[in-house]
Amino acid sequence: MTAPEQRAVAGMEERLLFTLARRNEAEAERTATSDYSYWRSTWRAFLGNRTAVVLLALMMSLVLLTIVQPYLPGQKDPVHIHRDPVTGLQLRNQPPGPDFWLGTNSIGQDLWARLWAGTRTSLIIALIVGAWEIAFGILVGAAWGYVRPLEAVITEAYNVIDNIPTTILLTLLAYIMRPSFQTMIIAMCATGWLGMARFVRNQIVILRDREYNLASRCLGTPTSRIVVRNLLPYLVSVIVLRMALSIPSTIGWEVFLTYIGLGLPLDQPTLGNLLNEGRQVMMAPSLRYQLIFPAAVLSVITVSFYVLGNAFADASDPRNHF
Repeated sequence: MTAPEQRAVAGMEERLLFTLARRNEAEAERTATSDYSYWRSTWRAFLGNRTAVVLLALMMSLVLLTIVQPYLPGQKDPVHIHRDPVTGLQLRNQPPGPDFWLGTNSIGQDLWARLWAGTRTSLIIALIVGAWEIAFGILVGAAWGYVRPLEAVITEAYNVIDNIPTTILLTLLAYIMRPSFQTMIIAMCATGWLGMARFVRNQIVILRDREYNLASRCLGTPTSRIVVRNLLPYLVSVIVLRMALSIPSTIGWEVFLTYIGLGLPLDQPTLGNLLNEGRQVMMAPSLRYQLIFPAAVLSVITVSFYVLGNAFADASDPRNHF
């Protein structure tokens, strides 16, 4: 057999060892794209933190109980003063028992109903103030950090407002306006956005002159689109962290204003009112339950939001995704 014939036979034998692969268009398209999802990966990383998951379940249970408590059977009016049906006297400082699960306060009001009504009011205030802080703080901070002509104007306005002590400003606003739910919200919204605006501004100054933002400006991309698409996604984790911390901080300010006598009226239960009432009787060992119960709820809210904020901030970092 000649050399060309040998090579031809060898080639035929090699072809018999392989099978021609056929192209599958659907399979090629499927493998050409990634199924990565930022929020799905964030949630998966968050669920890997067992402490945060437990506190999330605890916080959701507390919020759910706060919402449904008035509709549960056998619930009492939080502002109703209970009296002895025989003597007509107020059932003052009754210890926890079957009739009053958490006892009564110094004028005969049910502490169980007041605790959840106060938690509901304080959480509503905190959520409204927190939402304002995020929305207005991000808006001002983004304009302050990215729009250069506005930088000097916003800086001067920030310096003027920030140099007024927050305690004095809150006190004046609460004193000038009649104490009410709206007054409390306005007083806290007046300064609550400053920290967020300053933080967002500092972060945007760091990011605004990077190459991809310069390229976007050269291509004529609108400023709003650059801020929303190029800058704010980098700040998701820290913004969520600050929002989580603003909720217990707002409740703390509400407690402080109540402590100095400028909070909501006593007939409107809040955690601040309950803590202030409990503080007045805490020296009597048999009455300390009036301080322990609202303090425990406030502690759960504060610790839970702090841990959840840090856990979500870590989970939203793409470097922690898997």
